[in-house]
Amino acid sequence: MLSRSEVRATIAVVVLALAGVVALWPRDPAPQGAAAGGPGPQEPSESAQITASVPDDAALAPLRRQAALEPCPSPQPDAPPAAGPLAGVVVPCLGEPGRVDLGAALAGRSALLTLWASWCGVCREEMPVLAAYAAEPDAIPVVGINVQDRPDAALSLLADLDVHFPSVTDPDGALQRALNAPRAVPLSFVVRPDGSVQLIPPRVFRSVEQIRQSVAEYLPAPS
Repeated sequence: MLSRSEVRATIAVVVLALAGVVALWPRDPAPQGAAAGGPGPQEPSESAQITASVPDDAALAPLRRQAALEPCPSPQPDAPPAAGPLAGVVVPCLGEPGRVDLGAALAGRSALLTLWASWCGVCREEMPVLAAYAAEPDAIPVVGINVQDRPDAALSLLADLDVHFPSVTDPDGALQRALNAPRAVPLSFVVRPDGSVQLIPPRVFRSVEQIRQSVAEYLPAPS
């Protein structure tokens, strides 16, 4: 039978061993958005029953007038052939009837793509910041990609936020697959003139300057 002093020694050893395990236990890194002073990109909830659908042009006409989005991009007459992951990806335009061959529409020019949804709380914070950047005279075009959402809810949000840059929808996820997009929003991608696409590390833009810095980092300066 152990003596009282031996019992105390055994307990001390066990406590120290447990403390060492806790100290070495891996911890999840802090989200990038949290480090920047707020919540970061969020994943859709499995219980949200989010339904992506192709826009119903007749039903959406009043909401489209209210949202007054800029026209979706279209190919330039002297543009090179579409290249990169967006080549051949055709998606519905959110703000007007019709579909957009996004690779052809952006061929030969730079753009900032932003994935967003009306159910995404932090998207509501970021969208006006993106709109402010898009209004700057030296900004590259901003194109929204509304994902896993209802077109009517998306248009209502844009009208409420007074955000008017063009957006497309991605009802079957083809555009997200082409971009190899993580399952979270908001996300931003820089499209280069050669058709290559660069994901900006997931974050929530909270100032125009943050957007400028990210675009400058991932978009080569004109030669």
